[in-house]
Amino acid sequence: MDGVTAAGSVLGAMITPAVLISAAGTLVLSTSNRLNRVVDRVRGLVREAEQTPPGEVGAGRAALIESQLDLFGRRVGLLRAAMTAFYLAIGLLVATSIGVGLVTLFAWSHGGVVALGGLCGAGALFYGSLLLVREARLAVAATMQELRYARELVAARFHPPA
Repeated sequence: MDGVTAAGSVLGAMITPAVLISAAGTLVLSTSNRLNRVVDRVRGLVREAEQTPPGEVGAGRAALIESQLDLFGRRVGLLRAAMTAFYLAIGLLVATSIGVGLVTLFAWSHGGVVALGGLCGAGALFYGSLLLVREARLAVAATMQELRYARELVAARFHPPA
């Protein structure tokens, strides 16, 4: 029974990183979707700029587009960094899981190195999450800019100054 308990303990230690790998994979998918939405929005603004004859866009709309493009550029950088952190986390956590098995299989005394890999993987996951928080703040700022512009547009169209 002692061997079964030890095997269960090893499998438990190997599965623990798998839970974090799953979380990182979900964050990769979510971040990829966010990146795709930013790319689509940038392409939409570029199409609008290409199709609008020079001098026909109002100063407010032009300022909004320029500001939006700046925010989207910053968001893309944060999303790229977050994706990199999540992929690094996945790699480190997979290595940790394999390392746990190898340390046990060969009775190595270097388990601390494996634990360090797991901590680094969890740290990369945490860092990527912090980057997503920053990116979400920029997404909200971009939306607030669009809302302000929309309110000004509606006010000018439906409630013109007397």
